[in-house]
Amino acid sequence: MYILDLIESDGADLLGYRSEKEDNSVMKLSDIRKTRLTLAHLHTLRMAADIRKFENEQKLETVQKQYATPADAGGGMMPGM
Repeated sequence: MYILDLIESDGADLLGYRSEKEDNSVMKLSDIRKTRLTLAHLHTLRMAADIRKFENEQKLETVQKQYATPADAGGGMMPGM
């Protein structure tokens, strides 16, 4: 996810990303117990991992397109050089 996606979302919840209403894990120095991990937490973690994987694959595809060798290898050079 890019920073502009967060700015353009206008506070709308994006699927697979943490929102402020889901962030109820404010820890204090006196807290010594771990929070309980529920199936809902696991589901959101899985969804976030899938989205990151998908975005990474898209990024790799665009990079491959940018740095691929051109189909027409004429090069535009002057003949005889």
